Order: sequence, then structure tokens, then C-alpha cells
Amino acid sequence: MALQTRYLLAALIALTYLVFCVMTALTYRRAQRRQQAQWAGAGAGNSDAATVLLAFASQTGTAERLALQSAQSLRAGGMAVRVLPLDQLQEDDLLHEDDLLRRRLLLFVVSTTGEGDAPDMAATLAQRMAQPSPGAPLPQLQFGVLALGDRSYQQYCAFGYALHAWLGRRHAQPLFDVIDVDNGDDGALRHWQHQLGVLSGHSDEADWSAPAYGRWRLAQRQLLNPGSAGGAVYHLQLTPLDLPAPSWQAGDIAEIGPRNSDQAVQSFIQALGLQNEMSTLAPVLASRLLPHEAAALQALRGLSGADLLARLKPLPHRAYSIASLPADGGLELMVRLMHQPDGRAGIGSGWLGLHAAPGQEIDLRVRVNTAFHGPQDDRPLILIGNGTGLAGLRAHLRQRIAAGQRRNWLLFGERSHRHDFFHGDELQGWLAEGHLQRLDLAFSRDQAQRVYVQDKLREAAAELQQWVEQGASLYVCGSLQGMAAGVTLALQEILGEAALQALAEQGRYRRDVY
Repeated sequence: MALQTRYLLAALIALTYLVFCVMTALTYRRAQRRQQAQWAGAGAGNSDAATVLLAFASQTGTAERLALQSAQSLRAGGMAVRVLPLDQLQEDDLLHEDDLLRRRLLLFVVSTTGEGDAPDMAATLAQRMAQPSPGAPLPQLQFGVLALGDRSYQQYCAFGYALHAWLGRRHAQPLFDVIDVDNGDDGALRHWQHQLGVLSGHSDEADWSAPAYGRWRLAQRQLLNPGSAGGAVYHLQLTPLDLPAPSWQAGDIAEIGPRNSDQAVQSFIQALGLQNEMSTLAPVLASRLLPHEAAALQALRGLSGADLLARLKPLPHRAYSIASLPADGGLELMVRLMHQPDGRAGIGSGWLGLHAAPGQEIDLRVRVNTAFHGPQDDRPLILIGNGTGLAGLRAHLRQRIAAGQRRNWLLFGERSHRHDFFHGDELQGWLAEGHLQRLDLAFSRDQAQRVYVQDKLREAAAELQQWVEQGASLYVCGSLQGMAAGVTLALQEILGEAALQALAEQGRYRRDVY
């Protein structure tokens, strides 16, 4: 009898273990299905659009979380997105084109572990990247890299930079320079979110993390291009209200907290019949994203003021290159007035260019942008840009002039010399005084044949090569569409693709494009 009892207990234990294993397997399979659905974003995005691949390499889960958050942002803009871990990325994913007219879009969110090591799930790719031959050319691939790391390590974000360089050697086209994130830095993540908005055309999504703004005063606003056929461009000077004033250097970014105009807020409140709560709602609605579509307004009618505010997202920040140095006595910006599809002024440019009154308080935070800081030595510097990209280049010139560094060359492009030669007197003065050794200007509409900065680069190819041989760095600031790609192509023709890639890896070819 005792023996039978032992057999029965053993059978029960075996049965219990079997049930446990089955349940564990079912739970794992359900979790896998949920994870795969989350990565694929079932039902999200525009089925007619090319699918964006978003690959992540995570050691602790942060890169995966940011990849999923990035996918959500792109889908909100109508893009189809597939998320996958880097160890599932195949060579065919890099080579495949959706059709002959579309380029392949591939975004990476990757961490670096220890002293420059790749995460475990990227070990195989890291081995491929170390091979002498990088692989088949990928001219149809456009890519961007978000690199996560810890600046206290010597090999900061090394895997992300190595991935970017490897794709460059395969002739893939970077959408922007590597965005590196030091210990989850919110400012760098907002910059990444901005680039996602540029890709999707959906820039109204609330910030993942709102900047901790300081208080500044709009001291001066000047229209730089009256009569221009292009959009109005304003030069603004802001002074800090909070002391001590924050410091910055050339290449850094101003994050602005925009506001709706008083008229827009009042019209919105009246459309919802909440005039009795005007004094309470108006100050808060000034910083909220206000819908204008009839259907969206109808869905908000009948809500209390508190419920209404809970429904509306905060206005997202807007980022602008800083055009001055602290020693200039204020923070200066160059802002082009943009317009939304329905004709309304842009969120940030409308606030700064039209609605904010001189003397009014402006929410502003300075964000360090080490990727566009100037050279640490007195090497020659070639600055290339168009439009309001002159802002970032102007700060670099001011910093170089203050340091007594005179080997500076500026190539600048706009529409018309008469209307769009921003800060022309200043630039011509620097040229006459020897602070600029060379100034090349491309005003595209001043002659029958369009001339752009990339054309000026080709005209000066021999001298450009000499400057590079003498150790020059090249900095590009301005529009991503048109100018940045044209400049890259011209530099590849003049210097060679391998040489330009080597300059990028050495930190001598840097871009701040948008």
C-alpha cells in the first residue's frame, strides 16, 4: 500500500509539472504574440505608404521602449512601421526596396554597453561590421541612428557611431547625423522626436518630456527680408529674466515653448460656448494644441472647462539654432515664418514672428548640442548653409573671431541678393577685416539658371581640396531637403566618397540640418 501511495504521489507530481510546463509555454506564446503585435503595430499606419523599419538593440530594455515610442510617433503621422530587434534584421531588409520610386527608410535605436561594446542581440551584426568588406552598396537606403550611452565611459555611444559609419561605407544615405543620448538625456530625445516629426510630417505631437523652460524677454524683433519672394525671416534678440543667465556656445540649440495668439484662444473659447470661463481658460489654452476641424470642435462641445483642458495636448516645443554668444548680450535667433496646410502660421514661427509682443515673456531652454560644437583647435573651418541655417554658422564665426581664428570660409545660399542677404553688412565687414578669408554667395533667383551653394562648392573644388588637406573641418547648417543632400553629393564628387566618410568619422564633417 505504501508503495502504491508513492507511485500515486509521483504520478501527481509528474502531472502537475506537465501542466505547469504547458501553462508556461502557453503564457510565453501569448506574450510573444502580444510582443509581435506591438512590434508590427497591427492596424496602424497608412497601408499605402512605404513601411519604415525600426530596429533596436537593447541590453536593459530602454532601446526597445524608445523604439516602440518612436514607432507610435511615426504611426500618428500616418506612416506604416515595423519594429524588430536587431538580431532579426536580415541583409534583405537592407537591400529591399518597396518599389522603384521609393527609398528604403530604416531607423536604429541602439545602446552601447561597457567600453564600446554592442548589446548581446547585436553581437552578430557587430562581427559583420568588423569585416574588411562592408557589404553590397545600399544607395537606396536612408537611415537614422539614435545612440544610447553613458558619457562617463571613454567609448561613448561607440556602437551607434560604428553602425552609422558602417552604413555610410555601404553608400547608404544618412537622414541626419547620429543623435547620441547621455543617460536618457531628455533634450537629445526631443531632438530625435523632432526628426521623427520631420519624417512623418506630423510635428504636433506633444513632447515626450516637456523642457524645463526658463523665463526670457523678447527684447527685439527685426524683419530681415522685406519684399522677399520667400517666407518672412525675423531676427530676434531675447534676454534672460532668471539669473544667473544660462551659458551656451556655438552649435547649441534654443528650445522654445510656443503660445497661441490671444485671438486664436478667444475664437476657440467662443466656438465652444465657454465665454463665461474665458478668464480661467485663456491662460491655460494659450499653451494647448487647439483643434480647428469642425468634427474635433463638435466632440469637445458640452465639456466642462476642467474636462476640456484634460483632453487637449500641450503645444510641442520648437527648436532653433542660436545665432549669438553670451558675450553678445542676448540670445539671438533667426526664424522663418512657416505656414500650416490650412494657411495658419506655424506654431513656433507664428508665436515668435507675429504674436509675441516686444517685451513679452518667452519660455526658452538652452540645449547643449555637442554634435555641432566647433573644433577644439584653430584648424581651418568651412561653413556651408542656406536660409536660416546662417544662424548656427553665424555663432561659429563669432566664436572663431573672438578666439582670433581667421581661417574661416563661408558659403551661403538664398533666393535674392537684394532681399535675402541676411546680415550682409556684418559678413562683408568680416571679409574686409580678414576674419573671413573667403565668402561665396549663391542667390538662386538672381539669374535665369538657378545657382545653389553646392554649385559654388564645385566651382571652388581645387581650393576646397587644399583646405581639407590642411586639416579643415566642414560644418553644414540649413535645410535637410535639397541643400543638405546637394552639398553631400558635391563633396563626394570633389573629395571622394571614402574621404568624406573618413571626415565624418573623424568629426570633421558635421551637419545640423532640419
